[in-house]
Formats: sequence, C-alpha cells, structure tokens
Amino acid sequence: MPGDGGVAGESLTRADRARRVANVLRGQVLRGAFPGGVLPDERELIAEFGVSRNTVREALGLLRDEGLVERRRGVGTVVVGRAYQHPLGELSGLAEVLQRHGAVVNEVREARTVRPPGSVARRLGLAEGASAVYLERLRRVDGAPLSLDCTYLIPEVGEPLLARGRDALERNDVFDLIETGVGMPLGTAEVSVQAVVADPATCAVLAMPDGGAVLAVERLTRLADGRPADLEFIHLRGDRLTLHATLDRARGGSGAADRPVRP
Repeated sequence: MPGDGGVAGESLTRADRARRVANVLRGQVLRGAFPGGVLPDERELIAEFGVSRNTVREALGLLRDEGLVERRRGVGTVVVGRAYQHPLGELSGLAEVLQRHGAVVNEVREARTVRPPGSVARRLGLAEGASAVYLERLRRVDGAPLSLDCTYLIPEVGEPLLARGRDALERNDVFDLIETGVGMPLGTAEVSVQAVVADPATCAVLAMPDGGAVLAVERLTRLADGRPADLEFIHLRGDRLTLHATLDRARGGSGAADRPVRP
C-alpha cells in the first residue's frame, strides 16, 4: 500500500493530505467528471494520489460532509450534490445561464416602490429622497432553492417592470424584462463576490443548515448609455453554484505582457 510520503523535509499531517485529495476530487465532481455518478474505488484513488487508504477515506468524508457524495452499499461512493456553473465573463441572468440544467422558477417575495438607503441611492445616481423600485425574489432550479436576489432599480427602469405584473417577474429574468419589456439595452456591470456565513433568516429561506456558507454577490448594472440601472445583492448557495471565468493575462492590464523586458 502506498504511504503518504512527500517532498523531503515536508511535514504534512494526514488531514493535510486528505484536504489535497478532496480539493482535486471536489473540482472533478463539480465539473461533472464522473458521468456515471460513481467515483473510482478506493484502490484506484490510492494509486492515483499516492496516499494511504485512511487518507482517501478521510478525503471522501470531507466531500460527504459537504453534501457532494455519499457511500452506497454495493455501489461505492456516488455523487449526490449538484452544482451549477455561472460564467463571470458575461452579463447574463440566472435563467439564461441555467435553463439547460432545469426549470428556473422565481418566487416574488416583494415588489414595490421604496425610498432606498442613502448608499444605494448614491450608487444608482439618484437624488437624495428619490424613490427606487425594490424586488426580492427566491430563485429555484428544479424546485430546490438556489439564490435570494434583492434588487434596487431606478424608477424609469423599475416602474415599467412593476406595471408588467407579478406573473412577468416570476417567469422572466430582470435583465430580459429590462431589454425586451422596457426597451432599454444594458451595457456593462461591476461585480464583487464574497464568501460569507449566511444569517439565520437567509439560511431558512434557502433551506440551508444554520451557519451555511453563501456567495454574496453585489452587481451594479448600467444601461448602454452608461447610466446605473440595477443594483443587486444576491446570496447564492455556495454548495449549489460555482462562478467560472476564462481569464486572459495578455489583456489583463498588469500581466507579463505589460512589464518591461529586462536584459
């Protein structure tokens, strides 16, 4: 049986090695690398990673605790968790991205005109005391909660959306409604993402255990003419969605191509 040896002088615990194995397997699970839904057996994993049986079992235990896999008698370790991939490199609504994976349903929890917090008004370019339209929707994929979306819109964009009625908000992405229903093309968006521990109320809405992690996304979307239109605060279940991007170092503005060549 292979041991858990490593680079000379490197001192790793079994927990460290199990974490490394789990990192690789987690990525494979999330990418759908096991089309049959069954992971390789322990002997194959021992040979692939060059670790002990106990390390493999500990790694599989980590994935099991995350809800990604489970052990089934007579079958082996099977994938039970499902994560969807959302591209960061394009300005798309959730239904646009995930429609090929299943039915996306929006539950409208709130849709009304409000006086937004000062910080939100400033981000949207609204005058002090001006109103905005607030939408709060729970998004489900194939019946399972995926995200809680809280959106502030400038009046000229949001009020026509309210006029379309609750049914339109339940059946369509906000981006689609803005462009096709209101007739205002979108331009660019600024996005920030942070992993946070969800508060108890959010956990309850998303059907998560207390203390579960979410991806907190803040996105400011502008119209094609540059005006801010839509400020979203989105909480995505961290166990059901991964954010994906293809990055180009040559176009990044601070990569190797921008640095002077030294003789």
